[in-house]
Amino acid sequence: MVEPTVESVREELAALEDPKVRAVNEKHGDDHGVKLSGLRAVAKALKKNEQLAVDLWATGETPLRLVALLICRPKQFGADELDEMLRDARVPKVTDWLINYVVKKSPHADELREAWHDDADPAVAAGAWALAADRAVREPEVLDLEALLNEIESEMKEAPARKQWEMNNTLAAIGIAHPDLRKRAIDIGERLEVLKDYPTPPGCTSPYAPLWIGEIVSRQKT
Repeated sequence: MVEPTVESVREELAALEDPKVRAVNEKHGDDHGVKLSGLRAVAKALKKNEQLAVDLWATGETPLRLVALLICRPKQFGADELDEMLRDARVPKVTDWLINYVVKKSPHADELREAWHDDADPAVAAGAWALAADRAVREPEVLDLEALLNEIESEMKEAPARKQWEMNNTLAAIGIAHPDLRKRAIDIGERLEVLKDYPTPPGCTSPYAPLWIGEIVSRQKT
């Protein structure tokens, strides 16, 4: 069996490149033209491969980095490595997958959430809020939910776009998962009106927190 290499993976992804997909992705800041389903299929065939993941990440190429995040093991990276990876990621989809598929599953998740919270780089601070949204649902005991709501209330309206998006996710997560804080979360959302006019396709849930909270809670009751 031939061992996969960076070059063999690069060639496989190049064969999946679609100009139409690239055009759509580039509108969102993602510089690649491979469908996510194609990336996942490549990664599934490779299986978990720690060294190959490191080598693919080192290329700096977005499609290779996305595959790397799917075939790595979250526990293989130290906190300093994950910090460096986030600061180097920059591409939205790479950042999103790094946080959701690797950092959230890392034993360093809470350490990094605290370290990143007040970072001057909005993309790094956004990572902290993404982790907070996750913890608000799964491990709320590690958070001060009232303090997070206070911060959202005072800062979300003027926050940079990526950080604002993740703060809004945290607001919705708190409102959905914590009935005792739901009214306050909805009130904050209604007053700030963040993402109120966000274009939402038919059949999809609006990211506007009051609508989002109401929709998910109503589904839970049925």
